[in-house]
Amino acid sequence: MKKVMSLVLALVLVALASAVIADEGKVLNIWCWNDEFQSRFNDYYPGVAEIAADKSTTTLKNGVVVNWIINPNADNNYQNKLDEQLDKQFEGQLADDEKIDIFLIEADYALKYVADEASLDVRADIGLTDADLADQYDYTQKIASADGVLKGVTWQATPGLFAYRRSIAKDVLGTDDPAAVQEALSDWDKFNAVAEQAAAKGYKMLSGYDDSYRTFSNNVSAPWVSGDTVTVDPNLMKWVEQTKEFTDKGYNNKTSLWSAEWAADQSAEGKVFGFFYSTWGINFTLVGNAGEAGFGDWAVCYGPQPYYWGGTWICAANGTDNVETIKDVMLALSTDKDILKKITLDTQDYTNSISGMSEIANDPAFGSDFLGGQNHVALFLEAAQKIDMSNISAYDQGCNEKFQQAFKNYFDGNATFDEAKAAFETAIKEQYPVITTVVWPE
Repeated sequence: MKKVMSLVLALVLVALASAVIADEGKVLNIWCWNDEFQSRFNDYYPGVAEIAADKSTTTLKNGVVVNWIINPNADNNYQNKLDEQLDKQFEGQLADDEKIDIFLIEADYALKYVADEASLDVRADIGLTDADLADQYDYTQKIASADGVLKGVTWQATPGLFAYRRSIAKDVLGTDDPAAVQEALSDWDKFNAVAEQAAAKGYKMLSGYDDSYRTFSNNVSAPWVSGDTVTVDPNLMKWVEQTKEFTDKGYNNKTSLWSAEWAADQSAEGKVFGFFYSTWGINFTLVGNAGEAGFGDWAVCYGPQPYYWGGTWICAANGTDNVETIKDVMLALSTDKDILKKITLDTQDYTNSISGMSEIANDPAFGSDFLGGQNHVALFLEAAQKIDMSNISAYDQGCNEKFQQAFKNYFDGNATFDEAKAAFETAIKEQYPVITTVVWPE
């Protein structure tokens, strides 16, 4: 009798599972701005069955076809198109197979989407549990939460370090040992003193104006905006002061982030001591810019202050008909320790598993050839524990971008300090009409 009941129960469960699958949409539309997540998905999601030759679609084992809709970030293109499609979805203008199912967001504008009904609750709507999420870094959840509701998950954690040229460190400091270099750069006064030493040897401490910005902006004492008022934090004015001094004294190369000149400063011919980089920056950007000649000539240390930079979050769009598939994707790519460890071991990216990263950090066999055998995961592990997300706001992207833009003419001597301040006030009020007041430190 028990066997018959068990068989009946099994058949019922199979029928229920089949019903769930039948209710699932057959198309999963994923919106993103580049192919990074597409690569992670195709390489590591266990549900992948087939990838189209042109990579435009991915067919899953459950029969769902993934469409990759990639709109580059430049000039806010990705957000503009995403917003337009989400509005149509919310207004019921899209057929099921046209709807966004998953969309990706970055930290700088995460609150814009997680505080909005465009995204679904990862727990209540998608079905992930506290136990599922327990091994993720807390800060990665805070970035994608609004009013305590988690709206996105990520496979990455992105603590930052200071990457430096070993050969230049030896010439300037007499050593390239990460512990010794860290001691020499452990606060901003020491950092500035090394910049002076580097200049005396014919080197630049930093490449350009933006390199140290996030280390300062991640250590502010309050959010950018309260009500209708923008408050410029004293720590941001320390960045202005340092960058102006570095520019006037020749301690930087007057480049801008992502420019060809900035990238060239990371090559073997470059004369720059180091760069502030987070996890993805080292293994994707720096390795490529440094080239083969750079392998073994770089190392990392903590630098003057802890910070983070970047990261990509997976959000489920309100209106999706693929909840079960999305749940499986989120579980596999943001909570499965074995998958996350494999991503790190294969790509040296730092992933969102505290226990998994601890295991790699304590593995004596693990090291980066590019970093001369150094186990950078061990440093990232410690740096990640110090990330403070208490002062993020929905205005971070615009405020940070407009602030840096406003002061570039000042650094170059093409505007006075007061003119730069006025330029920021004008720009930020145009960007966010709700802002009526800008308060500066005394």
